[in-house]
Amino acid sequence: MFTSFFLELRKAHLPVSMKEYLLLLEAVKQGLADYKVDDFYYLSRSALVKDERNLDKFDRVFGHVFKGLEMLSELFDPANIPEDWLRKMAELHLTEEEKAEIEAMGGWEKLMEELKKRLEEQKGRHQGGNKWIGTAGKSPYGAYGYNPEGVRIGQDGNRNFSAVKVWDKREFRNLDDSVELGTRNIKIALRKLRRFAREGAADELDLPDTIHSTAKQGWLDIRMVPERHNAVKVLIFFDVGGSMSPHVKVCEELFSACKTEFKHLQYYYFHNCLYDFVWEDNRRRNSEPMKTWDVLHTYGSDYKVIFVGDASMSPYEIAMPGGSVEYWNEEAGEVWLNRIVQTFTHCVWLNPVPKRHWQYTPSIGMIGDAFEHRMYELTLHGLDEAIKELSH
Repeated sequence: MFTSFFLELRKAHLPVSMKEYLLLLEAVKQGLADYKVDDFYYLSRSALVKDERNLDKFDRVFGHVFKGLEMLSELFDPANIPEDWLRKMAELHLTEEEKAEIEAMGGWEKLMEELKKRLEEQKGRHQGGNKWIGTAGKSPYGAYGYNPEGVRIGQDGNRNFSAVKVWDKREFRNLDDSVELGTRNIKIALRKLRRFAREGAADELDLPDTIHSTAKQGWLDIRMVPERHNAVKVLIFFDVGGSMSPHVKVCEELFSACKTEFKHLQYYYFHNCLYDFVWEDNRRRNSEPMKTWDVLHTYGSDYKVIFVGDASMSPYEIAMPGGSVEYWNEEAGEVWLNRIVQTFTHCVWLNPVPKRHWQYTPSIGMIGDAFEHRMYELTLHGLDEAIKELSH
């Protein structure tokens, strides 16, 4: 397995040498990883990655080679659930008739109450079935099974996009603003959101005024003016991870275009719905969060606000305190969305999901309502409509 790991890293064009690989093997032999996935991940990353620009490539290779070895979030006590329960045993494929037999447990409070009760009662490993926490069953708790409302525990990614809470540790990567656009049309659309001004220090030669002043004075009289630039201020929020993974490319293209077109640009990341904190760097999202209150009080109401996300989630994540899939939020997501809309005069939501599918996902309608129906499809036409809204 270690040899395969080394070869996959080289295949992904990471500059990993044989000396570094042997160093890692020696460290493992000395027990530095202590048979824990977390420890081995950080040990191998320290030994094999010399440039932080390669961290994302390393994470992807590590996740591919060691697929199935899950890491639990610090939000959940692993002592309550034996580690081997969380390993992928089998994917459960049910017919439509079987799925129809499985019903939701009766709402958020009931779901969490039952989870706590079963954690206290269950003593052994369980696979299949419809009650205990395990794998490949119909229970609302566990992994690789099916239930219309469930708490996902120990599963590598989502399958039905319907989990009410996720106890897996999530690692997201930053969007790459150096990506070359597949089309220039996104940039052209963004250029419609322009208001040029000359602000700041006078550091650009004003040739016509210099010629005029020199002729008038009789000696060389150099005149300078501030640089002319787009004075529009943009605040953009990107949804990352989960169901947004298939849309990374178009988000990177949009991000790259925004970085080029707007001098006054600030961006943050969030997951699924806005809550009480956001972050600037996905690698440090747990250690360096930014309070949403601080965002609201840092940027003026003249900023143009853009949210980018598929708005596809459990309705609980929007409507309920504690609805976040990753931690316990004191206030519902819709409360924070309303604060954004009330604080900033111009704000829109761009959705990469085709508009013809929006009616089948209740959460999309809820987000659209919160944004006063200013949700647009992330296409060239939708982007053009969003720019018109922001320009009012």
